[in-house]
Parts: sequence; structure tokens; C-alpha cells
Amino acid sequence: MRTTGKIRKYIYSITLFFIALSGFAQMPVFKRYYIADIPGLGWLAKFYVTHIIHYIAAIVLIAFVIYVLFDFILNKSGLNTITHTGYFKILVLAGLIVSGLLMVVKNLPNIYFNHNAIIFLDLFHLSFCMILLGVGLYSLVKKKSWVS
Repeated sequence: MRTTGKIRKYIYSITLFFIALSGFAQMPVFKRYYIADIPGLGWLAKFYVTHIIHYIAAIVLIAFVIYVLFDFILNKSGLNTITHTGYFKILVLAGLIVSGLLMVVKNLPNIYFNHNAIIFLDLFHLSFCMILLGVGLYSLVKKKSWVS
């Protein structure tokens, strides 16, 4: 693997780790199960800290996805080199980004979403997060790559 491929893998992995950690921390999971009581992990129970970390990690993820997309297109790698697992991950990432952007919009002042739409959006976002983590684990265990 080229050096840039390794760097991309590290950036993606670290970003995904922080976005998942901060996303789950916004739910009171870490406080409820006393994980935040472990020395050094108290920040996981602070909503606004994890909220800001989640937004920063989301910005990094979106910028990274755009960078990789443009790099892939401009280097004329050809879309036929993307594997089935890669297409699935792209679809899930797109769902996460779109649902995340809609969740940001719903938090803006003077923007109203129906209560049922908010519940659907939350479940949609969480489901895509779990699917991405699952397919990431599958790819790691089975050594599946994005591209052939």
C-alpha cells in the first residue's frame, strides 16, 4: 500500500473512531453505565464537549470524503475498480452525511421538523452508524477493500 493510502486509512480510522465515540457519548450511555467515572473519561458525560467533538469530526469526515472523491475522479481511477463492499460503504456514508446534515438543519433557529420526522431522522442516522461500524468490522475481518 502506498504511503498516501496508509495516511488515508489512518485519517479515516481516527475520524470514524472519534465521530462514533462522540456520537454515542451524546446519548447518556457513558454516564449511565459509569464509564465516565473512570479517571480521564469524565469528559464523555459532558454533552456540549462531545457535541463539539462530534461536529468537528463530522467536518473532517465530510472534507475527507470530498477529497477522496475528487482525487478518485481526477486521477481517472475508473469507477469499475470500486468493490461491492466499497459501493456499500459509499452508500452508507452518503446516508450518514445526509442524515447528519438534516440533523444540523433541524437544530437551527426558526427551523421546525415534525416530531415523527425527528424520531425517524434519529433512528435513520443511528442505524446507518451501526451499519457502517458493522461493515467496517466485516471488511477488517474478511480483509475486504474499497477498491480492487
